Amino acid sequence: MPKSIAIVEDDADQRENYRDAITKKGYAVRAYGNRREALSGFDESLPDLVILDIILGEEVDAGFELCRDLLARSPSLPVIFLTERIDEIDKISGLRLGAWDYLPKPISLEYLAERISSLLRINEARYQNTAKGSQESESARRIGDLMLDQEALLVSWKGESIDLSGTEFRMLAKLVRVPGHAVSYETLMHATMQSLVTNNTINTHMRNIRKKFERVDPEFASIKSEYGYGYRWVSK
Repeated sequence: MPKSIAIVEDDADQRENYRDAITKKGYAVRAYGNRREALSGFDESLPDLVILDIILGEEVDAGFELCRDLLARSPSLPVIFLTERIDEIDKISGLRLGAWDYLPKPISLEYLAERISSLLRINEARYQNTAKGSQESESARRIGDLMLDQEALLVSWKGESIDLSGTEFRMLAKLVRVPGHAVSYETLMHATMQSLVTNNTINTHMRNIRKKFERVDPEFASIKSEYGYGYRWVSK
């Protein structure tokens, strides 16, 4: 059964272009032109991945509201913002809500399809490995209380699973590669594999990662900020 993708885009031409390109990649696509239509569709069933514009008609923050609603229903649902709003504050707002990616318009349809495929592979790998149970794989690496498996794309802390987005996972993997050594903002920017990345964007990602660890361990303190340079992973 093909994976289902939902697109919420108020521009009819763009919506149909996205729908056609993604359908040709073998996905089942549902497209909505406004927030009301999207909510009605999501009430019937949730897709495997959602692409959201932020401005929908007269609602300037409709995409943010939809993202908040979707992640309340399914916290691990991959959400991509695809928008002309490329100001840093908007990107940071989207990442704080829990979006997996933030892409600027215009965009190559081939690149968009590849990003969708990549995020779905990550989610599928997590689902399969979670279904197998908690047995540690041969590809897993332990750093103190942290377990990181770059093949299965899984992270756990003190035996508790941490649900990171693909970007967050890559940043954490880069951070813990050499525990105790500071990792620069530039290195972390490359790890995101995103455009329009600034120090503030990296800080937002790191704040989100910290919060996810703190949910399972309020005493978590292994990510240290190196003022003006980057971050450091410190094992107890």
